Amino acid sequence: MEEMEEELKCPVCGSFYREPIILPCSHNLCQACARNILVQTPESESPQSRRASGSGVSDYDYLDLDKMSLYSEADSGYGSYGGFASAPTTPCQKSPNGVRVFPPAMPPPPTHLSPALAPVPRNSCITCPQCHRSLILDDRGLRGFPKNRVLEGVIDRYQQSKAAALKCQLCEKAPKEATVMCEQCDVFYCDPCRLRCHPPRGPLAKHRLVPPAQGRVSRRLSPRKVSTCTDHELENHSMYCVQCKMPVCYQCLEEGKHSSHEVKALGAMWKLHKSQLSQALNGLSDRAKEAKEFLVQLRTMVQQIQENSVEFEACLVAQCDALIDALNRRKAQLLARVNKEHEHKLKVVRDQISHCTVKLRQTTGLMEYCLEVIKENDPSGFLQISDALIRRVHLTEDQWGKGTLTPRMTTDFDLSLDNSPLLQSIHQLDFVQVKASSPVPATPILQLEECCTHNNSATLSWKQPPLSTVAAEGYILELDDGSGGQFREVYVGKETMCTVDGLHFNSTYNARVKAFNKTGVSPYSKTLVLQTSEGCNFETQSASYSQLVAWFAFDPGSAHSDIIFSNDNLTVTCSSYDDRVVLGKTGFSKGVHYWELTIDRYDNHPDPAFGVARIDVMKDVMLGKDDKAWAITEGGITKGATIGVLLDLNRKTLTFFINNEQQGPIAFENVEGLFFPAVSLNRNVQVTLHTGLPVPDFYSSRASIA
Repeated sequence: MEEMEEELKCPVCGSFYREPIILPCSHNLCQACARNILVQTPESESPQSRRASGSGVSDYDYLDLDKMSLYSEADSGYGSYGGFASAPTTPCQKSPNGVRVFPPAMPPPPTHLSPALAPVPRNSCITCPQCHRSLILDDRGLRGFPKNRVLEGVIDRYQQSKAAALKCQLCEKAPKEATVMCEQCDVFYCDPCRLRCHPPRGPLAKHRLVPPAQGRVSRRLSPRKVSTCTDHELENHSMYCVQCKMPVCYQCLEEGKHSSHEVKALGAMWKLHKSQLSQALNGLSDRAKEAKEFLVQLRTMVQQIQENSVEFEACLVAQCDALIDALNRRKAQLLARVNKEHEHKLKVVRDQISHCTVKLRQTTGLMEYCLEVIKENDPSGFLQISDALIRRVHLTEDQWGKGTLTPRMTTDFDLSLDNSPLLQSIHQLDFVQVKASSPVPATPILQLEECCTHNNSATLSWKQPPLSTVAAEGYILELDDGSGGQFREVYVGKETMCTVDGLHFNSTYNARVKAFNKTGVSPYSKTLVLQTSEGCNFETQSASYSQLVAWFAFDPGSAHSDIIFSNDNLTVTCSSYDDRVVLGKTGFSKGVHYWELTIDRYDNHPDPAFGVARIDVMKDVMLGKDDKAWAITEGGITKGATIGVLLDLNRKTLTFFINNEQQGPIAFENVEGLFFPAVSLNRNVQVTLHTGLPVPDFYSSRASIA
């Protein structure tokens, strides 16, 4: 019932309807409120005066209608209030219900008559506060509008159901509790409003005032007034005009404008319209039921959204915490590597300090001894030892000049942390559903004419399709393990060409590439099959020990800029007195490999180093001074000597030979990964590389026995 209350309130005063009348637009107004919003039209603006003046058709002509058809919607003559000349100059207000109310042009004269009986100014106009349609009243004034008795009955039942204290019906703001009710006026008054509006004098002195409760009972028990015809006030409604859609009396049918209209019995039409309204209410009831179910669904969604939000937030926090934990673990691993590098540098420097301290002590002792010998006055005794002392002094001096005073380790940490991919991934971290709906890149195309292999290296090239409109931010190149195993990423970047070194000889690799952008990754390209070089297969007489070998040269692309190449990059020397590193062009990660280097020039007792190294080894220091190289330095070599390097990745060992004689036991063990032949030298040394050589026989025999 509470939802219905707005239907029972007047749009002008905001209170329950009192004596409601029905406007032609089907909206309702209190009779008193209708009088309060009347607007008087100037005489010159009235339809009668315009017809008398002979003016043409105007905005008001539609108001000049047959007064008998005032309540017919087809010809009632109401229209937009904006058509009146007086409308713009009439200030509007807002009622308690928020609708526009047009006050009367002039305040009504004071009167003690009922609003329905009070005279209406000539040429008055009323505008509906809800739809703003206007019409000119005829001589009957407000009495020409039918009373809404049904609405009155509904309001009475609603107020009785509320069972609240009766309020004064004339209080302007907050209604006070009523103290009396006038049976003749049918109005509840509080004491101030009764003294002001219903003084006990004149005609009002004969009205009977009763307590509010008694007035409510008498109102409820009083018989309903019979609806009378608005054109013939003494006649009751007995028929229903189908064309005008309104009740009419018998006299309207005899002499009124409804005489030629189709009419039906009032009771039959009452039942028919009740049935139609009930049927319409059934459909509306279904919609209301659906609306209630929908509201329940929405409220359930609110609860689910709150629950899902809490769950999603917890999941997001857990995912971010997992990323932070992974980053902390990786941080600990990187710090461990830094500490390892730190300890290694300190060890090398401290060893050099110890070695230099001992050598300096020996040198200082030799110098002091020589000074004391010089003080001797025995020529023969001095000459007996002078030659030996001179040789010792020169030898000691030469030892100090062979890089002894050069630090074997730099103070810089050559560990550059590449965090840009991770930072980029963090910046791109986002929810999938809020990402832009741009498409992924097209599938790259491998350019077969530019893809090739050399020894155990493979070069691949690719491009985007010619008609592709989606830009790729980068590419991911994948190769399998050469044995039909799982694919692994070997390159991620923006370039469209990549060379992969360190593959197995005589192996078949499958390669594929895909593109990516912020939206996602493209499908894989077609798989390309690559065959690495076979090398040469040697078999010894003593056993079936086999070796795959390769021919390669030094690599100018990765060497220090001071390295000088000749003989098709097989011979190298240096332009600097400092040691510089040069690598072979082929890397090895599997199998047994042997190569030799001959000393073409060896001046002033330099210290060249020979061995293997990673691709990122330091190029400006002696080989072996960082943890990226494994090398041998022999001071006893001479011009024409041959140094052999044997890398056995099957047994994970590194062995050295000088003039076909093994230098001690295995030099290094647990050698794993990708390695390149490496040499460090200065301008006093020149070496030549020899590849494609078999493993020494005695090593092959020992390996086969093992």
